[in-house]
Amino acid sequence: MLDMRLYMLQRITALIMAPLTLGHIAVMIYAIQDGLTAAEILGRTQGSLAWFLFYGLFVVAVSIHAAIGLRVILHETLGVKGAALRLFTWGVGLVLLAMGGRAVWAVTVL
Repeated sequence: MLDMRLYMLQRITALIMAPLTLGHIAVMIYAIQDGLTAAEILGRTQGSLAWFLFYGLFVVAVSIHAAIGLRVILHETLGVKGAALRLFTWGVGLVLLAMGGRAVWAVTVL
């Protein structure tokens, strides 16, 4: 039952990530073509609730998606089970969430 829930959660996060990825790529292309500097980009993103929510949701979805994917790989290739597998999954998810959250904070809030 847990495997089915994780399978569905990973698919849901993929559905969330798809348009966010396209949006991120579009923003990067726009920034590069306009020749924006890092300072100009930060000037547009800092203090913006919209960018905070956009990239915050992106980070949450990626953290969950990647942790579940790595969990499946670890289980299927090395046969890891039980508490070690749960600890690995939570650890990866939380590390990715912390790193991504820190980046979102730096780009949108500071």
